[in-house]
This record gives sequence, C-alpha cells and structure tokens, in this order.
Amino acid sequence: MFDSSELRDELLALKGDLSRLLNTTSEGIFDTSKNRAEALADQIKAALNELGETLSEQEDHVERLVSERPITSLASAFALGVVIGFMLRRH
Repeated sequence: MFDSSELRDELLALKGDLSRLLNTTSEGIFDTSKNRAEALADQIKAALNELGETLSEQEDHVERLVSERPITSLASAFALGVVIGFMLRRH
C-alpha cells in the first residue's frame, strides 16, 4: 500500500523546502518591512512638508487680515474666549 521510501523522500523534500522557505522568509520579511517603513516615512515627510507650506500660506493670510482689521480681530478673539470660557465652566 504505502511505499515508505517514497514517503520518506517526500517528507525530506518537504522539510528542505520548508527550511529554505523559512530562511528566505525571515530575511524577506525584514527587507520588505524595512522598505515599507522607508516608503511610509517618505510619505509622512512629504505630507508634513505640504502641511508646513499650507500653514505658512495661511499664517500670512491671517496676519494680513489681523493687520487690516485689528479692532475686529481683537473683538472676535475676546468673544471666542468668552464662549470657550462658558463652555468649559459648564463641564
């Protein structure tokens, strides 16, 4: 029914394949994870640079608005502070 030598040969071949797969996988997983981490870091850097540029543009815009209308800006900031104060006091 069973040929034990064929079964043994198949098991040895399977053992060799599994061993090679595990060795390759550990190195491959490390390299893959390292590459993915580097790619993610590059994406984060690009997003932060874009955010910095956008904030810089908005900062210039807000600065111009405040310098054009200082009294309105001061009144708005005061009103916002009062509203936030009431909200925090309730909780």
